[in-house]
Amino acid sequence: MNIKLNILRTILIILLIGTFSIIFGFSSQDSEKSSSISRKVTEIITNPIKSIQEKTKQEKEEILDRIESIVRKIAHFSIYTVVGFLLMALFSTYKLKEMNRVSISLILGIIYASSDEIHQCFTPGRGPAVTDVIIDTMGVFLGILLVMLVIKIYEKIASRDKKQQNITKCNN
Repeated sequence: MNIKLNILRTILIILLIGTFSIIFGFSSQDSEKSSSISRKVTEIITNPIKSIQEKTKQEKEEILDRIESIVRKIAHFSIYTVVGFLLMALFSTYKLKEMNRVSISLILGIIYASSDEIHQCFTPGRGPAVTDVIIDTMGVFLGILLVMLVIKIYEKIASRDKKQQNITKCNN
């Protein structure tokens, strides 16, 4: 078997395990720790926005709460986009029909997202949310689409290069 392919698969599996570990770590944080991190990120994002900083303390808190919720959802979507990308990249190294690669990647992404929400049942102050699984699934799907796009671009470039080489051979 091709050693480069095995190395690529190993790297993708390591990256997947690392990503799953990061998700598990975030889900293991109690609600206070999790909210604290989200709030810090929200404050970093909003500190340069003068119109928010000029609000009363209560108005500012209401705005920060709404933005914090969005930040949390974007974090879910983003990390699961990475999951979808890595899963699809991994399964693209096997001789499977594209629809099978997509299906397997999507199903595994949904299973992990669901198990992550169940895991939160056992974390103080946290609980499962179907909306998070939906957001996570959309992230997985975007990651899958990105791999498909990269593959199509690569195939187009490779095809163009091959045609160019054939033209050069015919002219010589």
